[in-house]
Amino acid sequence: MQTTFPRLMLEHAARRPDAAALREKEYGIWQSLGWAALAGLVRNLACGLHEAGLKRGEHLVVVAENRPRLYAVMLAAQSIGAIPVPLYQDAVAAEYAFPINNAEIRMAVVEDQEQVDKMLELRAQPCPQLERIWYDDPRGLRHYDQPGLDALDRLIEAGARFAERHPSFFDDEVARGDAGDVAAMFFTSGTTGNPKGVVHTHFTLIDRARAGASFDKLTAAEEVLAYLPPAWIGQNIFSYAQWLVCGYVVNCPESAETVTIDLKEIGPTYYFAPPRVFEGLLTSVTIRMEDAGALKKWLFDRCMAVARRVGPALMDGKPVGAADRLAYAAGNLAIYGPLRNALGMSRVRVAYTAGEAIGPDLFTFYRSIGINLKQLYGSTETAVFVCIQPDHEVKADTVGVPIEGVQVRLADSGEILIKSPGLLKEYYKNPAATAEVLTADGWYHTGDAGFLDAGGHLKIIDRAKDVGRIVGGEFDGSMFAPKYVENKLKFFPYVKEAVAFGDQRERVCAFVNIDMEAVGNWAERRNLPYAGYTDLAAKPEVYELIRDCIEKVNADLAADRMLAGSQVSRFLILHKELDADDGELTRTRKVKRGFIGERYRVLVDAMYAGKASQFIETQVSFEDGRKGVVSADLKIADVNVFPAVSQAAA
Repeated sequence: MQTTFPRLMLEHAARRPDAAALREKEYGIWQSLGWAALAGLVRNLACGLHEAGLKRGEHLVVVAENRPRLYAVMLAAQSIGAIPVPLYQDAVAAEYAFPINNAEIRMAVVEDQEQVDKMLELRAQPCPQLERIWYDDPRGLRHYDQPGLDALDRLIEAGARFAERHPSFFDDEVARGDAGDVAAMFFTSGTTGNPKGVVHTHFTLIDRARAGASFDKLTAAEEVLAYLPPAWIGQNIFSYAQWLVCGYVVNCPESAETVTIDLKEIGPTYYFAPPRVFEGLLTSVTIRMEDAGALKKWLFDRCMAVARRVGPALMDGKPVGAADRLAYAAGNLAIYGPLRNALGMSRVRVAYTAGEAIGPDLFTFYRSIGINLKQLYGSTETAVFVCIQPDHEVKADTVGVPIEGVQVRLADSGEILIKSPGLLKEYYKNPAATAEVLTADGWYHTGDAGFLDAGGHLKIIDRAKDVGRIVGGEFDGSMFAPKYVENKLKFFPYVKEAVAFGDQRERVCAFVNIDMEAVGNWAERRNLPYAGYTDLAAKPEVYELIRDCIEKVNADLAADRMLAGSQVSRFLILHKELDADDGELTRTRKVKRGFIGERYRVLVDAMYAGKASQFIETQVSFEDGRKGVVSADLKIADVNVFPAVSQAAA
């Protein structure tokens, strides 16, 4: 049945008025907002926005962390036919300029003083049309006296007065809405050029939210922790679209710093995180166990050996012997259960990861301790849900099977094409870009290269445009898949980011960012002094640590004849961490390989020229807007490359 988000909200409010819809942790205490109370808040906000001049079909910027009243703002805008445009709250003001001007936005609702300052800066130039700004958190804003700036409370009060004078307005506006109306616009991360506004209707988002919920039998009893940026469509689907489809409870943490604590307190049943979050959690576990006493470490290692052998089979419903079941049960009491609780995942029924590949060791770790971690595949343009791994059919090297309504086919080039009810309507004001990805007969070009295995599971190799070839040398003509290599390197707790180069070259070279916490802990246990990231990254001992990681990756790559040429032969450890504020990463922490290659061309050239070191001086941006310079003489190290395993040996 076709519907809209405001209608779904009103249905929950009518059927379950007192059931919790949203919770927010404030001053250490969880506060609940019921469905009926939410509907009343949305009504007042919608009336207030209408009276302020927001028109049907117009865009409204929303910039905030996950907050109940900001979710209500998006519902309010949709109720009167306007289109919410969530933007990343950690972006600098200049990054908002293109979306705001592109969508001709006159009004914004933001969270706090930091976001207000950005909007006022933009309004001075280059977004003078930004006439109304409302803020949710008044702290620090008492003495601000700017035209068009006001508290969200004032908007709610004005809306309540309007609703009293026009009692049927809100219901009439919601009734006017259609499933084919535009529901939201999400701007892509813009790895090359300006970001593109991905236009989605109520139908596309709700259809995919329902398909995903049906696949994993989600109900109103689920608990979700909303801690990732609402501007990212993944968070928007899990804590907004599926929330309104299923009616479960969405919990908003007090701050980014309290997420780990809040995760343990809430004990979500339905959980999503990109691989970097799962990597970070495992890194913290690894560090704690390295610091543990000998007996505790021995017990952990013994139990984890049992878990790796038995856990995935139990999770997949495969037969397991009585002795192994007993050993696993003992391990569950001693290690796995307490560990799941420490991670905040003691109640997780379904956990997803997506966005980047996740390593088999990392994947197996979570499943071996009883967490039903699965991979899914999708994108902003497909409303997330394309492929999901079914229970009992989970593979570490695939992203699952196409779910209800989805068709997958492969182009001659190996690119994956998708047909789905969840495809974008268009790229906003960009018909040329729309025509590039959407065919006349409804197929979407994902830009990813991959294939379907014998069981119908989709395997992603890399971005199609990034897949290259090695030219010359031992591996002449073999495939180069940079993201595949980078992700394998990032599976090690000591590697935070990696950038691989090699297309149309004889060999592959790589930049590495070390994980400061993991490598710092490693150094401290070896009494290795250091004075910050740059100093630690330059240590010969750290180079040997990273070299060992790379050689293990190379050994794995050598076993795959298709990818043997992707082995890394030389590397360096960058003197600074790659940063979105420096343009090196997107706001979703995807590497901008082309930009990095140009910015650090002197380092790339030095690696391929066979140099042993290279001086570099780099401008960096600080959070307060100041600029600085970091310089270093970077060592370049060689790595062992292994012969490709022959077909007979394989």
